[in-house]
Parts: sequence; structure tokens; C-alpha cells
Amino acid sequence: MALCFDVLIIGSGLAGQAAALRLARTHSVALISKRTVEDSASSWAQGGIAAVLDNRDSIEAHIRDTIAAGAHLNDARATRFVIENGRRAVEWLIEQGVPFTRHEAGYHLTREGGHSARRVIHVADTTGLAVQNTLTGQLRQQSRITVLEHHIAIDLITGGKLGLSVDRCYGAYVLDSRSGEVLTIGARHTLIATGGAGKVYLYTTNPDTSTGDGIAMAWRAGCRVANMEFIQFHPTCLYHPQAKSFLISEAVRGEGGLLLLPDGSRFMPWHDERAELAPRDVVARAIDFEMKKRGLDCVYLDISHKPAAFLSEHFPNILARCLELGIDITRQPIPVVPAAHYTCGGVMTDLRARTEIAGLYVAGEASCTGLHGANRLASNSLLECLVFAEAAAKDIVEQPAGELPELPAWDASRVSDPDEEIVISHNWDELRRFMWDYVGIVRTTKRLQRAKNRIRLLVREIDDFYSHFRVSHDLIELRNLVVTADLIIRCALKRRESRGLHFSRNYPESDARARNTVLKRPQPTALRRPR
Repeated sequence: MALCFDVLIIGSGLAGQAAALRLARTHSVALISKRTVEDSASSWAQGGIAAVLDNRDSIEAHIRDTIAAGAHLNDARATRFVIENGRRAVEWLIEQGVPFTRHEAGYHLTREGGHSARRVIHVADTTGLAVQNTLTGQLRQQSRITVLEHHIAIDLITGGKLGLSVDRCYGAYVLDSRSGEVLTIGARHTLIATGGAGKVYLYTTNPDTSTGDGIAMAWRAGCRVANMEFIQFHPTCLYHPQAKSFLISEAVRGEGGLLLLPDGSRFMPWHDERAELAPRDVVARAIDFEMKKRGLDCVYLDISHKPAAFLSEHFPNILARCLELGIDITRQPIPVVPAAHYTCGGVMTDLRARTEIAGLYVAGEASCTGLHGANRLASNSLLECLVFAEAAAKDIVEQPAGELPELPAWDASRVSDPDEEIVISHNWDELRRFMWDYVGIVRTTKRLQRAKNRIRLLVREIDDFYSHFRVSHDLIELRNLVVTADLIIRCALKRRESRGLHFSRNYPESDARARNTVLKRPQPTALRRPR
């Protein structure tokens, strides 16, 4: 027996929660969360939300900065659409009660790399967490929103997979990770808001939930995917054996932080005239270059020349975490390294967050709207989540209700319990290591070909495992990570130039014309492969 809702939202980050709250007035909503609603990549965002909120700033300046950072691959319509709707998106959050940091003249706006003005509104250095906590409190009070925590989507249910004449999305099969039961959830509209795929790399600033689930599911369903080669490596992840994926916010450099070599000398002015305020792709490559050239384990980010009271006010979370690890940022520099941070490509959508499959929407990091181009401008990510969550909700409200066909239950009759769970952990570790070594910040065709050969073997092995054994949370994530890694490699091999986040030693120049890397939709994969 299927559970039925007007809308199924897969993912509980900012895009998913914002859409759910907007839809709850008129629609029944099921919100799927892999862990708890509070545990998402959005809650890890430190910096803030970029929007034009100051009279000295302008829409045109924000657009120029976004396109410059994106290496001119940005879609002009999508970029203007997001930025023109930025102020309203922030005002909506203020209405919900998000306690943005203030100073004597109003809300405090900081500046980050690639921005020509102060336009990043924030809650100290824990913006994502503050926004998430505010929305979660409201979400849990909504009677029309059913929250299913510790549930992970396995695959979308589409007309193509069911053999129907209309290729429409009708919901998804979802695993209850605690009971092991697979639920059939039918929905007239489905929104993927699952975030990115940072865990495909060995070192990442992302939480463990960022395993490319939505991108992989949409690809298997038949959607087009674009620009997956553009993986943003955040320049400054804390380098410490006891620190797991702890990000040192872009705003530290925005407020005057300097990148230093171990001898205390600056190196960013040698690489770019904007120095520490260059876009993330430039800074990450510069750090990678200096580390490899000099055999360094890390470089250093120094903000100790600022008053201690200033650091305590603006970066309380970073200050406290570093102190726990014996690093006093008011007196000494912070050891940092680049780490995989953001997936700029994803499932192709239009300005209403719609995919090619009727009834299927994607918002947030899993999507490719055209906003980010070849490199995301700092703090445009939460902005994109908000704007496209609203766009998806508005389009869903305008659609007729429609009827759901009879949906078959999940068939697990021909599978057994896995006899070697160790295969999953070994494959996971192998995947993340060779993606880091071969498909990292600086790439070569030879390395990408090696990765392609390795991924083929993993795909076969994991498909065989998936066909024979009962699904588990870890197996679903591994299956999705391998699909996502394959998409990244395929896109990287297709791009024979260097642009934005994709730097190839074989093709170091940029083409005169910027083009998207689009992977065409394949035939939809069966709901479960036959044995």
C-alpha cells in the first residue's frame, strides 16, 4: 500500500525546508531526511547569503561579479533571475525570524572573495545553522508536513520505468534505515533537494550526507545532467588531525585574513592581483601549486592582526573550534588546505526548477540552473536554494492536481542479505581516494582516463551487489556516489579547455566561446535490475 501526498520533497536542507513551508498552506507534503531534519549541508554553511541590500551596491554589480567568478559560463537569464529575487528571499527569512547579525547602521554585511561590494548578510559565522534552526522550528509545527527522518530515497518512480505512455514522476521508493522496510511513496509532484556530492572525494568540507543521491536518481530516471566537472574546492579547510571537515569561512579573508607560507610570506599577490579576495578557484589552485612546489602539508591563514574583540564578534564558532584544538586565532595563523566543497553542476532545470520529466523538480546544489557557471561565487548557494525553492513551490501550486496511477510495491523477493558488507566500505574508500588523486584541483587527460577505467570496474561490481542483496543505507549511498563520480569524470573528459574550476594541464587555455558540458539522458534504468 503506497503512502500518497501532494508533494514529496527529498532532502531537508534549506531548499527542501523553504519549499515545504511555502507549500504547506495548500498541499500535503512529505519531507524525507536521511538523518534528522537539522542535519544537512545547509546547516554547515558559515559565510552567509549574498544579496543586494545596500544602496551603494547594485543588481548589475552582483551579476558582473557572479559571471566573472563563473568564467562567463553562467546562464544570463538564470543569473539575473536569482539576483533580482535576492532581496525578497532574504526578507522572507527575516520574516521567519532568522536573527541576522546587526550593527549600528542596520544589518551587518560582509565581503567575500570575488565580490566587489559588501553584500553578504550573515548570522556571525554560523549562518546556515541559524537559518536551518529557524525554519526547522516552524516546519515541525506544520500539520500538513509529514517529516520522515532516517529515511533515504532509493529511486524515483516514473512513467518511463513503469512502462506508461506518459513519462511523469510519481514519487519514489524510500528505505526506512532503522527498520529496513522499503516504502512506496506516491506524489503528484516530487522535488529533489538532496544537495551535492562532496563525499565522492577523500577530503571535503561537506557532511557525510553529501553523496550525490538526487543527481544519481534523476540521471537514472532519464534527466540530463550538465557541468559536473566543476567541483569547487574550498581554499581553506582547517588542517588538523582531530578536525573533520571543518571549514574556515571565506569571510575570514573578506575581513582581512592573509594567506601565508610557513616562513610568514604572502603568496596570493604572485598569483592574482586580487590576492586573498580572488574567487575560490583561483585561490584553491594557488594553494595547491604552492603546496606541491614546496612539499608543504598546508599553508596558513592569518587574521591575528585584527582585535580579539572583533574576531570574537564576527567568528565566534571558528574561534572556539580552533581554541579546542590548541590554535588561538587571535595570536597565531590557522593551518589550512583546500577540500572539495560544492558541486556546481547537476540536474538541468529551468527557471521554475522543472526538469524534463513532468512533475519532477530540483532545487539547490543538486541542480544546474546556470547561475554558477564554471565556479560558484561565494554565498550565492543559499541564495539559489531560496529563490528556486520559491519558484518550484509557485509552479506546483499553479499545476492541476492530477491522478496517481497504481504504484507497484518494492520487489525484494529475489534478493538476500549481503554476506560481505566489507565490500561496500572497501569500494567507498577506493572511490574517494582515486577521485582525489585523479580528478582533483589540477587534472590531466591521463589521470582522468585512469579514473574512467577504475570507475567502470566499480560500477559493475556495485551493480552486481545491488542486484543480489537487500538494499541498505550504505549501499544506496555508494551506488549513488559511483554514478556521480562517473558523471564528473565523463564531463571532465569532454571539456578540452581550462575554465573556472576545471584546470587541465593538457588544455591550459580557455576556448573563446564558453559552452556547457551536457550529458544526454539515457534510457531510464529499471526499478530493480533482474538477477
